[in-house]
Amino acid sequence: MAYRSSEKTRQKKDAKRTAMMQAAVQVFAEKGYHAATVRDVVNQAGVAIGTFYFYFPDKETLFVYLYEETADFLMQTLQQAVNQQTDPAQQIASGVQAYVSLAVYEPSIVQLLLVGGVGAVPSLNEKRVQFRERVIKMWRRVIEDMGGDMGRFSAEMLAGGFDEMVLNLLARRNPDMHANATIDAMTALSLRLAGTQQVAVAADT
Repeated sequence: MAYRSSEKTRQKKDAKRTAMMQAAVQVFAEKGYHAATVRDVVNQAGVAIGTFYFYFPDKETLFVYLYEETADFLMQTLQQAVNQQTDPAQQIASGVQAYVSLAVYEPSIVQLLLVGGVGAVPSLNEKRVQFRERVIKMWRRVIEDMGGDMGRFSAEMLAGGFDEMVLNLLARRNPDMHANATIDAMTALSLRLAGTQQVAVAADT
């Protein structure tokens, strides 16, 4: 009879893999790709180093996989927030709020995508381009649904501006205290590009 692992065994394996993935996001976000080591990841996850190599052959494979998973998660989060609304202006506000909230409460995810591995892994370059294209297309479509003339360069500027504003927010001592002002500023920027002035920017004091 062929060996079949029990459901309990599979759950234990899944739990260890999940722990390593969560630990790796934090380690890569904090240290960057080059400074982070496999030992850092397993120590953070509380697993043996052999467990790491059971799932991944090397650090680069793990990082590329993490990037893909994290990019998909962010896109799903943004798209779900946008799809919850039918009015384009509200779609923008909802998407922006989802992005900022994710950055404040799960900063490692945003740090990993925007900072952690920039230029570190050549095999990741194409995936980075694909991720950026997805983000740009999403914001461009919403703006154009409002009647805005959202050309390619404008869409790139908007997506890049959003990322910069979110990173600046995370660099502050208490990001949660400034989140609402950042949401207002990002939303207002989008609406201006769409040719409207429906949201006032709150003063960030």
